[in-house]
Amino acid sequence: MIIVLKKTATPQELEYICQKVRELGLTPQVSRGIERTVIGVIGDEEKLQVQPLEAFPGVEHVMAILKPYKLASRDYRAENTEFDMEHGVKVGGKRIVVMAGPCSVENYDMLLDLAKSVKKAGATFLRGGAFKPRTSPYSFQGLGEDGLKYLRQAADETGMLVCTEVMDTRQVDLVCKYADMLQIGARNMQNFDLLKECGISKKPVLLKRGLSATVKDLLMSAEYLLSKGNFKVMLCERGIRTFETATRNTLDLNAIPVIKKETHLPVLVDPSHGTGYRDFVAPMAMAGIAAGCDGLMVEVHQCPEEAKSDGEQSLLPKQFDELMKKSRAIAQAIGRDI
Repeated sequence: MIIVLKKTATPQELEYICQKVRELGLTPQVSRGIERTVIGVIGDEEKLQVQPLEAFPGVEHVMAILKPYKLASRDYRAENTEFDMEHGVKVGGKRIVVMAGPCSVENYDMLLDLAKSVKKAGATFLRGGAFKPRTSPYSFQGLGEDGLKYLRQAADETGMLVCTEVMDTRQVDLVCKYADMLQIGARNMQNFDLLKECGISKKPVLLKRGLSATVKDLLMSAEYLLSKGNFKVMLCERGIRTFETATRNTLDLNAIPVIKKETHLPVLVDPSHGTGYRDFVAPMAMAGIAAGCDGLMVEVHQCPEEAKSDGEQSLLPKQFDELMKKSRAIAQAIGRDI
């Protein structure tokens, strides 16, 4: 349920309504838009039947949200969500954010060299896995906390932000020490305990779409984060499994305009995992920009044939630099920056 306040509603009236909602055992979530302030009510809405909410001072009207993802819906917040991070980076704004780096953190010298390269090309986030969820238990699983330290050091030296994956509730506090944004991977999209912990952390989150998840499934997972009061959430389309075998996954570009119609949250595209092949990364990245995405995540490696994971989908630094040049032209053509 949404409580829409009048333009003239005072802070005291807002707090009074929130207090009454809490007394009923429900949770109020306040969203301040350009023209209106609304209160999203989380919990058993049947309890609200005993309260004449429309009679409260400052209330314009009360409306039910029929979609199951209440806080993620456009009904709750009509304006696009934007949030600021360090180094003047804004997520969800006019400028498209770019995350780049290796699939796995392998050693510090390699990581620092890559960070300098992708930063010069225009990336604002350094991405890389310190904890790696692999299909085989015998594959490289990441460097753990050492990998996190390398990410933080390389990012600090180059003036970048860190986005890296957290795989378990027991890792949340540790990863928060080093990362600027927590990544919840495709395999963990419906790890609801992990979603809750990341929501409670209030650290910005990049939530990847599951391998076979619908858009609704993705938004319901985002709802877990929002319900804990964390609205610094970015969604990621990274390809889904279909009958097609020519690519690793099928990058669902349809999802970008669909998601942006359904939710106020920003959307990022990962063409590296979406295609699985180096030759297809650049065209799908540019297609994602044309479709309206708010960010890109691209895997880059100096020597892909020696990468410990996903070398076949990693761009060389020179290829990433060329992609950024072409992407700027596309972004400018649709009124965006990169």
